[in-house]
Amino acid sequence: MSDSITGSDGLARCPWGHEPEIYRVYHDEEWGRPVRGDDAVFERLCLEAFQSGLSWLTILRKRPAFHEAFAGFAIEEVARFGEEDVERLLGDAAIVRNRAKIEASVNNARAALELEGGLSDFVWSFRPEPGARPKSLADVPAETAESKALAKALKKRGFRFVGPTTAYAGMQAMGLVDDHLIDCHRAG
Repeated sequence: MSDSITGSDGLARCPWGHEPEIYRVYHDEEWGRPVRGDDAVFERLCLEAFQSGLSWLTILRKRPAFHEAFAGFAIEEVARFGEEDVERLLGDAAIVRNRAKIEASVNNARAALELEGGLSDFVWSFRPEPGARPKSLADVPAETAESKALAKALKKRGFRFVGPTTAYAGMQAMGLVDDHLIDCHRAG
């Protein structure tokens, strides 16, 4: 028995991806699909860090504003942000105004520039071997050996706000793992 929910469109989805529409669109079109490219991976890591302690729905609704506030998550541009930019972001009600998370994003952009081979290849090097898709939400872990290793490796290279749970959520969002439930129409 799976936790999937069949919507009015006849498609089975992971229960969190059913409603509201912004979740359904994110679930169907983005979550779990491979994300490559340094800036795209940087965006996902930043958004997962901002989500820590908050609802993912809050982050999705604020995502366009985050994009604008953080120069489209262009690593080279965010790495040049200074104290004036941090203050500007702290005054931007359209995003999550958390100094530690904002400063971590700027710091992480600078750390990403130092990675030989780039952020995308670095993160993807922690991709686990594909396994069986979960049957229910109870089968989806909050962290794994790979997410612990990724978090540790990122921290060693100066990244902040990248604990094992945040790293695993990023791995799910970027398609390093496929945690769509087994009978979800997006599985595989």
